[in-house]
This record gives sequence, structure tokens and C-alpha cells, in this order.
Amino acid sequence: MDGASHLASDRGDQHAPGLRLGFAIDDPVMWIVAATAALAASLSIIGGDALWLVPLGHAVAHGHLPGSISFATAPTSGWHDVPALAELVFWALYRGLSGDRGLLLAQIVGAAVGFGALARGLRRETTGGAVLVVSAIVLAGMLPAVVIVSGSAFSLALFPVLLALLESEAHAPSRRLWLAVPLLALWGNLHGAVVVGWGLLACYLVFERARRERGLAALVLAAASLALFANPTLWRTPLYYRGVFESQLARHGEGLWAPLGTSGLDILLVAVLLVLAGLALLFRAPVRLWEGVALIGLVSATIQVARNGTWLLFVLAYPSARAFRVPTPRPRQLGLAAGIVGAGALAGLVKGPFDPGSRALAQIVARTGRPVLATALLGQQVAADGGRVWVENPIDAFRQSDQRLYLDWLSGKPSGAAAVRHAAFVLVNGGSAAAHVAATDNRLTFVLERGGAMLYRVHSRG
Repeated sequence: MDGASHLASDRGDQHAPGLRLGFAIDDPVMWIVAATAALAASLSIIGGDALWLVPLGHAVAHGHLPGSISFATAPTSGWHDVPALAELVFWALYRGLSGDRGLLLAQIVGAAVGFGALARGLRRETTGGAVLVVSAIVLAGMLPAVVIVSGSAFSLALFPVLLALLESEAHAPSRRLWLAVPLLALWGNLHGAVVVGWGLLACYLVFERARRERGLAALVLAAASLALFANPTLWRTPLYYRGVFESQLARHGEGLWAPLGTSGLDILLVAVLLVLAGLALLFRAPVRLWEGVALIGLVSATIQVARNGTWLLFVLAYPSARAFRVPTPRPRQLGLAAGIVGAGALAGLVKGPFDPGSRALAQIVARTGRPVLATALLGQQVAADGGRVWVENPIDAFRQSDQRLYLDWLSGKPSGAAAVRHAAFVLVNGGSAAAHVAATDNRLTFVLERGGAMLYRVHSRG
């Protein structure tokens, strides 16, 4: 490659020959970014929104689409199972890789794909060195989303892929835009954050593509909207999302629906957002109209629900990198680093995730076949081992009254005491609010402690 061609490549010049998509698939910048994200994900712990997919996936694998939560004793009839494909994938990985390690693999792949797509998109905007810097900043800001295994691993991969496609179309409009439709159809079978992806696509179509090709934009938006219904529940899909958005968690801003400022980790998110915004302002980077509309929407969404900051970081990365320049390290150095970091991620996968619950106690109580009242994750471990719980995730599948009672019990509130009546055993993480209440509840008899968790037998349900 001559000097002029190399300079065009390093600057991400979309007009250079062969650079329509920003860079070649063998660009080491993409691989080191993807490997670094994979390494971070390999240090993950199992979150409270992952294991419930496994027992439901077992039913899907055997030809039965769940219309209720089979491992729960509280009523759940009438639930609509939109993420059936995610359940099937998690069940297959859990079964094929001897448990939690399979779910860790999903998290590693999701992080690698997502950040690889981010690097690919940013490479069109700036130098390889700047891609490395901005990607590292984004990764730091969304560490909680990367290092906690959950069903959102699918969205962690697919949101940046969609974003990269739209940024590519903003540079050079083409019929590749139609790829957004099957992408949303796939995504809708995996995770509920597909609605955020649909909103991003709508911003691009309405505020960018419609100015050139109004008919095409309208057709793609209509097809993408229909794609959200391309799951086993078909026309009942809105009922699933209604249940999610009207759950007690969503209504009261608890757990994954907590607003910005609730968690100490939100300080990190805000700091990273300010750094990215500062880069864009410092270098006077242009922001496209559709990006600006998307950013405004995501800022509002993040204030209401802090975890939406993950999507905000991905979008903000583009204008932040657009006018930022840092020399690109030598390809051999990047290739070597990617190999070393990738080996570290593989080692993390072999080791497996840390158990934040107590697999041992979950297995013991699951074998009894009797209903368990358990704190988050412990209850899912019981369900994954074939046991029964009263209420667990997906919490939106349960009646509003049962949701509220369970959440009050988790918080250690007196109003949650009646939840004990629905179980034969109580299983709690040490140090949790529910554990403090259980220790003084005269209806419970202590049985066993393992891995920082305590098991109690309910001897009186009065």
C-alpha cells in the first residue's frame, strides 16, 4: 500500500477505494476491541435475569411454547412468551457446556460482537488509534452491562450492529438498509430491548433517509414494525410488552428499572458520558440530525431508567470519534495484543463465572420438590435445577399483587411478610434485607448455610 492509500485508510476516508464499509474484516483494530470486550465479559458473574431462561428453554426445545411459568407456584396463566428463541439458546448453552459456563459464553460472544461492530463503525469516522481510545471509554462506561450475565447479552451484540448499519447508510445510502428488517425480527425473538433498536431505526428513517427516499423510508419502517411481531406470539406481542412496562418494577423504578442516580455505578456512567460529550464539543464534531434526535431520546430514557445509558453510550461514540484523531499502532502490535487478550478471555471462559448465589443450597432444596421463597438468582438456581419457587423472574408474568408482595419481601418491608405463607422453604443471600428479616422471623427454622446463603424451613405459615 502506498503512502496516500495508507493515509486514506487511517483516516477512515469513505471515498477511498474498497473502504465503503470503513475497513477490511482483517483490520486488527476491530479484533483488539472485540477481544478486550470479550476479556471483560469473561470476568462476569451470573445476574438475576439470566437463569430463568433455562427451564423455559427446556420446554421450547421439547416443542412446547410456555403460556405460563412452569417452575412457579404463583398463578401465571396467560403469559405471552416472546423471547422463546433466547430461552432455547440459553438452555442449549447451559446443557451443552455444563451449566453457567454456557451462559458466560453467550455474554462473551455478545460483548465481542457488539464492540467489534462498534469498532467497525467508528473506523469509518476516524483513525484506528482514536477508535481504540473511544471504544475503551465506552467499555468503561458500560462495565455493569458487560460483566453481569443476563438476557441482554443479545441486545449488547445487536444494537451496535444495527447502529453500524445505519451509520454506514448515512455515509452511502444503499439497499442494504433492508437488512435492518430481518435483524429486528431476530432481535425481537431474543430480548425486549428490540424496541430501542426500532426507535433508533425510526430516527434514521424519518430524519435522514426520508429526505432523499420518502417511499423507501416508509416501506422499511412499516416492514420493521411488522418484524416486531415475527415471534411465536404473533399478534399478542403487544400484550407481552404491556406486561413488561406495567410491571411493579417498571412502575416504581426498582431493580433493572431504577432511574439514574439510584446506584453508585451511575457516577461512572455519567462521567463517561461527559467525557464523550466533551470530545465531541472540543473537536467540534458534526452531529447528524437523526443522531441528535436519537441522543435526545436516549438521554431522556437514561434519566428515567439508568440501564438505557448502555445504548446512549454506543450512539454518542460516533460524534465523539468523528473529529478525534490518534495515530494507529502498528498492525503487528495490535494483532499480538488481540491474541494475548483473546487468550485471556478463553481462560476466563474455561474457569467459568463466579457463583454469586449458592448452587449447593439450590440443588438441595430443589430436590425436595416443595415451593421455595428465594432472593433474586437463588430462586432461579432452584428453578434451573428442576425445583419450584413461588415468584421469580420473569416477574412481569405474575399478578400485580404477587409482584408487589414479593418485591416488598425482598426489600425486607413488613408488608412483604405474608410472602412466607406461600413457601415451604426460604432461601436468602447473607447480608440482604430479606436475610435480616428471616433471621428474626419466628415462623422459620434455620437449616443450613452454604456459600454465603442461608436456608430456612417454614414451620408455620400463619
